[in-house]
Amino acid sequence: MQGDELRHLDGAEDRGLRVIAARHERSLLSYVERLTGDHHLAEDIVQETLVRAWRSAPDLASRDGALRPWLLRVARNLATDLHRAGRVRPREVSVAAAADVPCADRADRAVQVGQIVDGLRALSPEHRVAIVEVYFRGRSIADAAAVLGVPPGTVKSRCYYGLRALRRDLEGRGLLT
Repeated sequence: MQGDELRHLDGAEDRGLRVIAARHERSLLSYVERLTGDHHLAEDIVQETLVRAWRSAPDLASRDGALRPWLLRVARNLATDLHRAGRVRPREVSVAAAADVPCADRADRAVQVGQIVDGLRALSPEHRVAIVEVYFRGRSIADAAAVLGVPPGTVKSRCYYGLRALRRDLEGRGLLT
């Protein structure tokens, strides 16, 4: 029986994997379930163990000894690795528990953007245009000066004073502290 398993395994065909799974899957699952206490985790570990057996088919077929101890050792090592990794990683939470966690609402963001737009509208047209060109369109001072037809120093000055006025307005609205 032992040689027959390894001969099927040496072929590295689906049939060989099916033979090994049929003979060992139930006992592996029972063993790993006792180790982990989690049926679903045990199924994952058994599946990974069988995949590793399939990948190691040539080595397993050429060695002496039983296949079951090798499978049990691989399954135990996988369970141990998962246990150790679980101590390092944060604990996983269920989807239902994650749904109860408060998060930022897009409505708050929309209100803030609206208040910033209102603050920009309250600026003088010269200050507003300079700020829009430099901060919202991403132009350099020189490029904004060329687009607006004013010297670069004027763009800098309008941005400076415009931002000061915008800050005062936003502080008055409670957006900045």
